[in-house]
Amino acid sequence: MELGAFSISLGVKDLAKSKTFYEALGFSQFAGNEDHKYLIMKNGETLVGLFEGMFEGPMLTFNPGWDQSAGELPSFEDVRDIKAKLKAAGLDIQNEGGGDSGPGSFMVIDPDGYPVLIDQHR
Repeated sequence: MELGAFSISLGVKDLAKSKTFYEALGFSQFAGNEDHKYLIMKNGETLVGLFEGMFEGPMLTFNPGWDQSAGELPSFEDVRDIKAKLKAAGLDIQNEGGGDSGPGSFMVIDPDGYPVLIDQHR
């Protein structure tokens, strides 16, 4: 199963402070918008999403159809196909979004309570 680009998404209390912290670690702003309370920070191929007030704690995020630079992959496994495989494996699917094609998302929770978001943008 190909899940696409990987990042850790963090629910942060103060976006500006978090941005400054990750910049000190060598990350730079890659995407996002401070006015919309989120930033995607990048260091090499490593991505960290900073989201103020959107959720608590850490969340693993995968983006089918994207490489680590948010470039579109020529072919990829659709989010609905991934969801069907995970349902067949007995996982509980939560927060489903999207239609029959194009963008879509869902979440599963790992055995230790960490959310895993599968979020397809195209």
